[in-house]
Amino acid sequence: MATNQIARHAPSLYVRLTRQTGRGAASAETPSGIAGYFVRCVDDYLSMLGVARDNAAAYLAGKTTLEYGPGDLPGVAVLLVALGAQKVYCVDRFPLYALSAKNVGVLRALRGSLAAPEQQRFDECFVQPGVPESGFRDDRIHYLIRPSGLSGLRDRIDLAISRAVLEHVDDLPALFADMTAAMRAGASAAHQVDLRSHGLHRSNPLDFLEMSSRLWALLYSHKGVPNRWRVDVYRSIVASLPVTVLRLETTARADPRDVAAVRPGLADEFRGVSDDDLACLGFWIVFRKNVT
Repeated sequence: MATNQIARHAPSLYVRLTRQTGRGAASAETPSGIAGYFVRCVDDYLSMLGVARDNAAAYLAGKTTLEYGPGDLPGVAVLLVALGAQKVYCVDRFPLYALSAKNVGVLRALRGSLAAPEQQRFDECFVQPGVPESGFRDDRIHYLIRPSGLSGLRDRIDLAISRAVLEHVDDLPALFADMTAAMRAGASAAHQVDLRSHGLHRSNPLDFLEMSSRLWALLYSHKGVPNRWRVDVYRSIVASLPVTVLRLETTARADPRDVAAVRPGLADEFRGVSDDDLACLGFWIVFRKNVT
């Protein structure tokens, strides 16, 4: 509870104490390994959006993107600009962004993964072209640190993305409202959501759903740990938005025996969730904002 209050009132101190990167336990990764992670993220987004890698430049050309929860380095953002995007807004609750020596090494490794035309666009992301230490140009990559995690943007975004972020959001309806307000008509969104316990279960991967909401909030509400909402909540929220769902695909499932074992002890808000939805431990959702 004490560390939860530190996260609430002194988020910068909390980040320093916990050494968060936004990628989980990534502190032991090498620059090349982290660069490979960002490349895979971009490839996954393109695949889920139905865009072949060879067509990425045509798809991204002139687009403005919004990434929720970029972590300590906007690796996905800089790759998207290198591939053709006009600008990427990066919004986060915590001030994780840092151009450490390690992160500069990651940027250099990312550049090495690109073809020559993409390298030129990559270099143009920095205040001093080709010098990552100089920081990012605001007209290419724009960081927004908001305690609410909301961008506050309106009708500027052509593509909204996130990876293992939405499950950490305290107010999901507010975030989806923020997202759809930021999106232009016809804009797309692609999100990977991880519904696992993030290490907070005991013996059953679902037993973290047994704790009461009040106690969970006292312990974790400001730390960015899972909000615990199941796929049914996401499905319901998105159904209320002016969007068309293009894909909703499960990425991992719990064993039915674990679902049956945890069912009698579930906290009140999860008792009405179906066995099928309880078993969902992660999913991708892709949707497009309606044109009215």
